[in-house]
Amino acid sequence: MDKPTSDTEPLSKTRLRLWLKLLKASSRIEDELRRKLREDFSSTLPRFDVMSALYRYPDGLKMSAISELLRVSNGNITGIVDRLAQEGLAERVAVPGDRRASLVQLTDAGRTAFAEHAAAHEKWIDNLLSDLTEDDTLGMIKRLDTLTDSLEGKRG
Repeated sequence: MDKPTSDTEPLSKTRLRLWLKLLKASSRIEDELRRKLREDFSSTLPRFDVMSALYRYPDGLKMSAISELLRVSNGNITGIVDRLAQEGLAERVAVPGDRRASLVQLTDAGRTAFAEHAAAHEKWIDNLLSDLTEDDTLGMIKRLDTLTDSLEGKRG
């Protein structure tokens, strides 16, 4: 049985309010990031996410690995990778011994562009969260890590 958080509200309702507040905060941050990427770089958040994944794996990733990392369909990734390749920011490289498979890698131009986007992204996040103290931030990270670990344990 849930322990009440007040005389009138059960803990289950408080947890529901927490979920809604997390969702609202996340949505507001995401909306602002989408706006800034569009305005400052004529780019999108999904494109940023694909470039980020490729930046972290300089030897390249298969399309399925990108999809898995970002938790989106291969179809969504294909269009983004096609556009990045057309713009010279990414390239497909054959996998030795597997004619059907290819790895996607950022080009030098893609790595340079992403580094610029990532630096701006960090500044935007820092600005958006600037009302949080270091203690607030570290405490939230610790609690969210605990929540994530708990949720991962409940999968399957």
